[in-house]
Amino acid sequence: MNRMTTLMACLGIACCSPAWAQDYPAKPVRLVVTASPGATSDMLARTMADQLGKSMNASFVVENRPGAGGNIAGDYVAKSPADGYTLLLASVSSHAINPSLYKKMPYDSVKDFSPIIVLASNPNALVVSPASGIRSVAELIQAAKAQPGKLSFSSGGNGTSQHLAGELFKSMTGVELMHVPYKGSPEALTAVARNDTTMMFPNIPNAMALAKNGSVRMLAVTTKERLPWLPDVPTLHESGLPGFEAVAWFGLVAPAGTPDVVIQRLNAESRKILAMPEVQKQLISQGFDIMGGSPDDFRTFLQSEIEKWGKVVRQSGAAVN
Repeated sequence: MNRMTTLMACLGIACCSPAWAQDYPAKPVRLVVTASPGATSDMLARTMADQLGKSMNASFVVENRPGAGGNIAGDYVAKSPADGYTLLLASVSSHAINPSLYKKMPYDSVKDFSPIIVLASNPNALVVSPASGIRSVAELIQAAKAQPGKLSFSSGGNGTSQHLAGELFKSMTGVELMHVPYKGSPEALTAVARNDTTMMFPNIPNAMALAKNGSVRMLAVTTKERLPWLPDVPTLHESGLPGFEAVAWFGLVAPAGTPDVVIQRLNAESRKILAMPEVQKQLISQGFDIMGGSPDDFRTFLQSEIEKWGKVVRQSGAAVN
C-alpha cells in the first residue's frame, strides 16, 4: 500500500509539472536585490525584471533589501517559500565572499538556494577624490605610506567586491587604510566625490558617469587587461600590483527546493533575453560582460568563486562579526 501511495504521488507530480511550468507565473514575482536603488546590481535587476515580465507575460517587481554585504536580502529569500515567486539577484558578495568573511552567516550560499543562471559580470575601478590631488596608483600608495591609517576607502558594505578589492589592495601594497562601509554603492561613491573618503573600488557602471563629469578621478581598473571601452585607463596589474584582479558578478537564484520545472523555465527565458541584441547593447554600454549558461554551470562556477575569494579573505585577514 505504501509503495502504491508513493507511486501515485510521483505520478501526480509528473502529470502536474508540465502544467505548473506552463502556468507559472500566475502572480507577481519579486526579484530581491542585495543593493540600494541605482547600484550596479539594481540596474541589472531592473533590466531583467522588465524583460522577464514581457517574455513571460507577468509582473516581475524589483525589491531592494540592502545591507550586510547582501546577507539581509539573502537571508530573506533563503527563508521564503520555494515556489518561484521570490527570487534573488545573488552577487559575488552575498554568495562567494561572505561565507569566508563573516564569522556567522544567516544562510548557506550553496545549500539554501537553487541556482538559475549567472547573468553578467563587471570589473571594479579604483577611483579617488579629485580634492586629494592624487593622479596615479603610485601617488596613492606613496600618500598612504606617508600617512598610515589616515586615508580611507569606502564601499557599499562589508563583504562587497568593493570591500575585498580594498583589502586586497592593502595586503598587496602593505599600506594602512581605514574601511568605511556604506549601505550601498551609490552612497559610498558619493562619499568619494565629496572627499568624505579618499578612494573606492566601485563597479564600473557606477563609476563611469561620475568619472566623466569629474566628480571622481579614475586611476585604474581591476582586470588583468585594459578594457576596450576604457583604453586609456591602466590596470592595477600594470600599475605595480601584478596579479591584482577583482571582478563582480550577478546571477539569479531561488530558495532551495523550488520546483525544477520553474528553475528550467526561468533559465531558458533568461538565456533568450541575454541573447537579444538590444539587451546586449544596453548591458555592454553599462559595463557588463554577459555570461549565461545552465543551472549546473552556475553551481560549478559558484563553488570555484567561493574557493577563490576564501583565499583572498584569508590572505587579507579581513573578518566581520
